[in-house]
Amino acid sequence: MAPLLLQLLGLGVALAAAALILISFVAFITATKVPRLHQHEDEKFFLNARGQKEPLPSLLDAPTKQLSVVVPSYHEEKRLPVMMDEALGYLEKRQKQDPKFTYEVIVVDDGSKDQTSKVAFRYCQEYGSDRVRVIRLVTNRGKGGAVRTGIFSSRGRKILMADADGATTFPDIEKLEKGLDELQPWPGGMAIACGSRAHLEQDSIAQRSYFRTLLMYGFHFLVWFLCVKGIRDTQCGFKLFTREAAVRTFSALHIERWAFDVELLYIAQFFQIPIAEIAVNWTEIEGSKLVPFWSWVQMGKDLLFIRLRYMTGAWRLEHARKEK
Repeated sequence: MAPLLLQLLGLGVALAAAALILISFVAFITATKVPRLHQHEDEKFFLNARGQKEPLPSLLDAPTKQLSVVVPSYHEEKRLPVMMDEALGYLEKRQKQDPKFTYEVIVVDDGSKDQTSKVAFRYCQEYGSDRVRVIRLVTNRGKGGAVRTGIFSSRGRKILMADADGATTFPDIEKLEKGLDELQPWPGGMAIACGSRAHLEQDSIAQRSYFRTLLMYGFHFLVWFLCVKGIRDTQCGFKLFTREAAVRTFSALHIERWAFDVELLYIAQFFQIPIAEIAVNWTEIEGSKLVPFWSWVQMGKDLLFIRLRYMTGAWRLEHARKEK
């Protein structure tokens, strides 16, 4: 009996090793380079308040604003106004209190088929294109692709990534700014503050099914085991970057869909960029684009492939690539 068990155990180990080798090979040969920032000529421009085309600025230029806010938006005609009203109300009030404070909000329409661009452009017309800009991607790239496009068109010394659903209270940016300041001195001017919902986890578990709770814990384990250590909530769409940190991390980002946050933080930890995780107020808003089961499966696959592609050298981080 014992020899048979040993044989079965050996067979299981061999099959697992073969499967890992096969998956690693698939991950390696399917690895793509860092996607081109602009995949269409029209994505190199934005429309000013008069509806005229102007070339987008570059993240590689010197900053001219204190803060840039990048809002990735896909089919957000209904939820976007609530977020924009709150954000612009806060930013305008802050600018009146401190005339030295300057800002811009960049809405990136990720190939929406609804009226997202038109809704966003109304704010451009009301506040002016120096404060509100709308970039429209010709085809859907994914949230990571939309964020990356907005980041590389930013003019701010600090850059905030904020979701269009308004789930995070916008004035909580002050918490992120404080967390960022507490990381000083910033090596090479680089630091990141991540909004976090981890403190709300127990409340959310009480409202979820056992299956969704199991998926959530499984995802957290995979993030920790494969990619990112020490950050409890990698997926909150409320993150603040110094300009230097944005250049370093987004220049090397490959993933353009849901798991891009994890690769972004993986890159940051590789380059030893200081990261603060800051608790923020958060409310679940109806209309999420995530499909509960299949989105988790896709993200799980992405997490495994992130790790394998960096381990096998399909993706390398020795040098951050500059965008043209």
